[in-house]
Amino acid sequence: MALFQPISGIRYDPERVDLVDVLAPPYDVVDDEARARLEARSPYNAILVELGKAGADDDRYARAAHHLDAWLADGILRVDEEPSFYVYRMGWHDAAGRAHQTTGILGALELSSPEEGRVLPHERTMGKPKGDRLRLLRACRANLSPVWCLSLAAGLSELCQVGGPPAGRATDEDGVHHRLWRVTQPGVVTAMAEAVASAPVVIADGHHRYETALAYRDERRAATGKASGDFDLILALVVELSEDQLQVQPIHRVISDLPDDTDLVGAMAPFFAVEEVVEPEADPALAGGPGPRAWLTGRMAAEGALALVVGERAWLLRPRAHDEADEPDAIVLDAALATLPEHQLDFHQSADVVVESVRAGKAQAAVLVRPVAVRQIAAAAREGRRMPAKTTFFAPKPRTGLVFRRLDD
Repeated sequence: MALFQPISGIRYDPERVDLVDVLAPPYDVVDDEARARLEARSPYNAILVELGKAGADDDRYARAAHHLDAWLADGILRVDEEPSFYVYRMGWHDAAGRAHQTTGILGALELSSPEEGRVLPHERTMGKPKGDRLRLLRACRANLSPVWCLSLAAGLSELCQVGGPPAGRATDEDGVHHRLWRVTQPGVVTAMAEAVASAPVVIADGHHRYETALAYRDERRAATGKASGDFDLILALVVELSEDQLQVQPIHRVISDLPDDTDLVGAMAPFFAVEEVVEPEADPALAGGPGPRAWLTGRMAAEGALALVVGERAWLLRPRAHDEADEPDAIVLDAALATLPEHQLDFHQSADVVVESVRAGKAQAAVLVRPVAVRQIAAAAREGRRMPAKTTFFAPKPRTGLVFRRLDD
């Protein structure tokens, strides 16, 4: 199975910065407004290397590398000389107020192709993000944010039960508490490495970064003539594949630029049993309670359906010939969308946002999907099947900046 190694991580010096000011979400969930807000928070915020603003007169990838080098030279970032694993714990509360924790191990995971069966993807990827990440990796020669992997080995969570004060902690703007512990004890390090290496791991989040690292590995092997090097591994957060460790949210579809006479309901009918539903009258007692579209997502969950929203109207879509144990909604939906005339397809995690975009006339339609089950992700990976891109949204997201990993070929 895949090799998993401790690393000499690069971390912010807590005497020089407050972690709250310098951590950032992964690049793919940061829009322009959020990026500007993070940049304003601190001149050392990790977003400056992860997703710097494109400038007219310089190269943002070279600028990212300059920031990383300068922060190291100035002591803003320090290298942990003794290799270690890092236990990373995220604590949060769900919409019902229930407490949850996700705990995993940060280290360096061996890169391998899907055909080798050691690291298994579960989603297809898109070309543009991979090109962007490859240019950044070439410039910085560092893993800036971890890929998130799920281990099929039982008992990994037990190894993450460490004591003592954390080496770093911060609470983000969403109320998620992030904590990090260094693990250097030889026996524990060995047990963690052997546990991860005992079974395949599934890529949960970070497919583009993983495929980018594979491409970079092949480039470096060709350029240096080396059969192995730091480029053979990637910074990874490995979490046990378990329902109690994960929260998987849906990614909804927003449809634009269709011909005005397109019959969306008719296009869905061969793939779904379609039923129009009517929004109930608002209950004044619920003012300030659940979101305005909670009634629709509630119907979806109760009746095993997706939902199509066009203008002020909504329809439940119950998949035909749908094996719920194996096929996520996105697979059936993508087949239906492929029958439409050419159109623009966008994605968003919030049902309220996509429905309001339709009601406000910013989009023609939206399709709300249900979250993918952990068992579906595991089944797809084991069988070598990839779900459509933007099928899963794992939350909360590990923060960029807790640990970086430099590549020295």
